[in-house]
Amino acid sequence: MTTFAMLLVPEMTQLDFTGPYEVFARCPQAQIQLVWKTRQLVRTELGLSIQSTATLDEVSSADVLFVPGGRGINRLLNDEAVTAWAARVARSARYVTATCTGALVLGAAGLLRGKRATTHWTAREMLPELGAVRTDERVVKDGNVITGGGVTAGIDFALTVAAEMYGPDVAQTIQLNIEYDPAPPFNSGHPDTARAEITEAFLERIAPRQAERWAAVRQAAQRLGTGWAQ
Repeated sequence: MTTFAMLLVPEMTQLDFTGPYEVFARCPQAQIQLVWKTRQLVRTELGLSIQSTATLDEVSSADVLFVPGGRGINRLLNDEAVTAWAARVARSARYVTATCTGALVLGAAGLLRGKRATTHWTAREMLPELGAVRTDERVVKDGNVITGGGVTAGIDFALTVAAEMYGPDVAQTIQLNIEYDPAPPFNSGHPDTARAEITEAFLERIAPRQAERWAAVRQAAQRLGTGWAQ
């Protein structure tokens, strides 16, 4: 049996969570706990609700620690209950993992010091503030720490974790089962390929959230003594 502790984050991006869940749940003898502070429905940023199956106090260890990203992580970067829980579970976990801006939560818990890591492209420059080595790859493995880029990268990330744990045949069978054969209609999934006006408009729209996130990251960096606070 392999245990997965997947943190539920209020206002998370649901695909950050459900993409990896779809892969993890298909792994052999997987046992998954959906963890939050209380056993309640946790609402994602666009309104989908997911039921917590365990509280932070009820889960102290797991083979795989996983943190998703999204708008709601800003409030968790200096949430002592969440960062202490992540650090506690990470101590005995085989793999410490995150997708998208969930990597910032790992960093805020002190779990990325000196580790190569990635996250959503809008947040990669924040990683060094939390002691990580910024890497712009879609999936990054450094020791037992595995991180994925933004949102859809969570499926690539989870298949990488599955291959690490069970071997490539199991991961490839899961990929076939979920027909993960991406062929996007537009080459607009990264600022390197999207039209400049689209990228600029998007960044303008998320500017308030980015300012809030930078403030939370810098507060966490000061607490940890990393990044600019060194």
